[in-house]
Amino acid sequence: MQAEKDKVVSFHYRVSEVRDSGAQSAEVETSRGRDPMSFLFGHGNIIPGLEQAIAGHAVGDTFDVVLEAEQAYGKRREDFVQRVPKKYFRDAAQLKPGLATTLSTREGPRSVTVLKVGSSVVDVDLNHPLAGKTLRFEVEITGMRDAAEEEIAHGHAHGIDGAHHH
Repeated sequence: MQAEKDKVVSFHYRVSEVRDSGAQSAEVETSRGRDPMSFLFGHGNIIPGLEQAIAGHAVGDTFDVVLEAEQAYGKRREDFVQRVPKKYFRDAAQLKPGLATTLSTREGPRSVTVLKVGSSVVDVDLNHPLAGKTLRFEVEITGMRDAAEEEIAHGHAHGIDGAHHH
């Protein structure tokens, strides 16, 4: 079985940033030590370049892929700043400039970086913290199965066994 549209693919990953000099930075994030990530292939559930790199792979495959910003979290937009009332932050009392936090939006949770904290509002950078960065993904495919009709209808995987939402 190969990774293709309407398959649920599970994988472990390790992400690091590739600097302009070509040197690799420290690890940014890894799934090691917890459950692998599962996604419904072909439904836009993960960054485009990573999904393209996984295409055609089978369980047990390991590979590395370097993605430019456009294929990962997009280019940084300098004008992507918004002033948000503090009431929209669960952790408002702990906010400090430079801190990454999650903001609840109509489209769901969004990672933002705090720029400035006022008495009733917070200025945030809406760029994903990894926007504008070239990233190296080390991937190990750990599981694969056909998606259930319900998962295809919902457009996302319901866990490796298909029984639950995340």
